[in-house]
Amino acid sequence: MNSAVGPAKSLLSGTWLEHPLHPLLTDLPIGCWSGAVILDLFGGSAAADAVDPLVGLGALAAVPAVVSGLSDWADSYGPERRVGLVHAAANVTGLGLFAASMVAGHRSARRLRLLGLAAVSAGGYLGGHLSFGRGVGVDHQAFLEKPGEWTDALAADSLEEATPTFAEAGGARVMLFRRGTQIYAISDVCPHAAGPLHEGTVDDELCVTCPWHGSRFRLSDGRAVHGPASAPATVYQARVEHGKVQVRAV
Repeated sequence: MNSAVGPAKSLLSGTWLEHPLHPLLTDLPIGCWSGAVILDLFGGSAAADAVDPLVGLGALAAVPAVVSGLSDWADSYGPERRVGLVHAAANVTGLGLFAASMVAGHRSARRLRLLGLAAVSAGGYLGGHLSFGRGVGVDHQAFLEKPGEWTDALAADSLEEATPTFAEAGGARVMLFRRGTQIYAISDVCPHAAGPLHEGTVDDELCVTCPWHGSRFRLSDGRAVHGPASAPATVYQARVEHGKVQVRAV
């Protein structure tokens, strides 16, 4: 399940922004194309000269939106992958219809733009379903329990040196990692797709790599170093008390 990672993946996923990039990029083409259709319907002849520039700007803005969407789609699977394919097809169809309107006659152009807006609206509906109905692109830690008080997570003598270890603390899934006397505690749930971080690897820079899609997080502060994750991982304070490793939310 591990996807290719690197600077391009982090850029397209929005890791640098700490927010998914694709939804942001879709706003400009949808706004431009919606404005063009509104001018078609209500602007009259005085607004005709503004329509093609809006359509052209929307088409240019759609290119990075498509690329970032394909990057996100590459990390999906199952029903989400199938819905994502239809979502992409609808939006690419809309792009093609708006592009064709720029070289068509006046009446045909207006029809093409209406059809194009209908296509991207259908694509937008499916995109909303992927986010709000299927949880694609959301931070999978958002609704997790996070103990605010010191809570037992694991017997201290069970935590081996330099070994990612799964633990539960008051219902929270936590990955523990010990380096000498220092104990790091981070949510075991990858923000990107809820992958189990304790099944990943920790490198010499004390970053854990998710085994599912290759997102990489610093143990010290949870920051996503590489995508596709855009949100940081939750970190916890950790201590040893009465033979137990205890954690609490920072």
